[in-house]
Amino acid sequence: MKTRIIIVLLALICVLVGCTPQTPAGDARDPTQAANAAAAAEPTPVYGDRIADGVYEISVDSSSSMFRVVKCELTVAQGEMTAVMTMSGQGYGMVYMGTGEQALADSEDAYIPFAADDDGAKTFTVPVEALNVEMDCAAWSIKKEKWYDRVLVFESDLIPAEAIAAESD
Repeated sequence: MKTRIIIVLLALICVLVGCTPQTPAGDARDPTQAANAAAAAEPTPVYGDRIADGVYEISVDSSSSMFRVVKCELTVAQGEMTAVMTMSGQGYGMVYMGTGEQALADSEDAYIPFAADDDGAKTFTVPVEALNVEMDCAAWSIKKEKWYDRVLVFESDLIPAEAIAAESD
């Protein structure tokens, strides 16, 4: 009996507020339109040769909440980019720009150790190939003594528009 009452109440609410499915512009079932919409939503890669030399505060998107970048300073010099990532925690002792599997196959000279900033937070200075693109980054867990694969996106949205040159044809 209670189930019937709930169903009737839900049906009544749907009638009153209009529970009809809303369709976005274009038919979401059309794979071509869905692919075009996804491509349009993706930011364009920005390379160092398009950014004026300087230091910029940027944001970093991480694939893992356990690898959270709370501050990031991008330095651009003669088309080359590096970023100093300040981490939220103390759990990682080094990073490697690539996957954990690649880190194990590479020499330890390629590992990037942390440095403590003035407040004692761990920072890593890493090379940045391009902004707005996914980059593999392996993080070495001090506690677990193993590499964890992460994907980072260094984002261009905080860089002033006048510091980014228009893309050449």
